[in-house]
Amino acid sequence: MNCMIKTESEIKKMRKSGKLTAEVLEMIGKYLQPDINTEEINQICHDYIIYEKKATSACLGYHGFPKSICVSINDVVCHGIPNKKQILKEGDIVNIDISIVKNNYYTDASKMFFIGNTSILSKRLCKVARESLYKSLQFIKPGIKLYKIGEIIQNYVESNHFSVVKEYCGHGIGRTFHEKPHVLHYKNKENDIILKKGMIFTIEPMINAGKPEVKCMEDGWTIKTKDGSLSAQYEHTILVTDNGCDVLTWQKDEEIKEKIVNIN
Repeated sequence: MNCMIKTESEIKKMRKSGKLTAEVLEMIGKYLQPDINTEEINQICHDYIIYEKKATSACLGYHGFPKSICVSINDVVCHGIPNKKQILKEGDIVNIDISIVKNNYYTDASKMFFIGNTSILSKRLCKVARESLYKSLQFIKPGIKLYKIGEIIQNYVESNHFSVVKEYCGHGIGRTFHEKPHVLHYKNKENDIILKKGMIFTIEPMINAGKPEVKCMEDGWTIKTKDGSLSAQYEHTILVTDNGCDVLTWQKDEEIKEKIVNIN
C-alpha cells in the first residue's frame, strides 16, 4: 500500500508533469482539421513535448510503440498508431492520448475532438464518456473503496444505453508509467482497495456506442470495437487529497474544477 502513496516531493513533480500533459492537449486542438494526417499530428505533439516543454513522451518506445502519441479515430477504442496514410475527415471523432515524463515522473491524459460537423450520436457518446469520468470524481476521497469509481461509471454509461470496455483500465502512475492499483471502469467488489491521501492514478473510461467487445488489429496495438461502432474515451491523472481530489491534468475547457472537494 505504501508504494501507492506519493510523498509531497513526488506530488510536486507530478503536478508539473500533469500541467505539461494538459498543455499538449490544449495546444493540439487547433491543428485537428479535415485533411491533416495523423503522422503530422504526432510530429507536432512530439516537437512540442521535446522542444517547447523539455519533456519526454512516455509512449515512444514503450514496449515497442513506434510513435509519441496515440490517435484513435471513430471505431478505434485506444492505442491508434499515427501514420501518413490516415487522414482526418469531416465528421470524425478523434481521441488524442498524451503521456509525459518530466523529472522522471509520468502523467497521462486523453480527450475527444470533433473534426468539423459530427453526428448527434458522436456528440452524445463523447459527452457521456466525459460525464462518466466527471461523475466518478465527485466521489473520490480518502476512505472510499476503489470499485466505487467503476460502479459510478458503469451505471451512468449503461443508463445512457452505451457500453463500457472492460479489457482496459486506469492505473496507478508515478515513477513508472503503469503502477498499482488497477482502476476498473465497471463494478467489481474484489477491487476493494481503500483510497488514501497521496494516491495518484488515472481514470480513463472507454465507452462504445454498440457492444463492449473489442479486437486487436494485426499491428499488435490498435484496438477497435468488434461491431464497428463508435468509441470514445476521456482520461485524467488524479491525486487523492484530504477532502477530495485534484485533477493533475486539468485543462482550460473543463466543466469541472481543478480541485474537487467531496467532504462536507
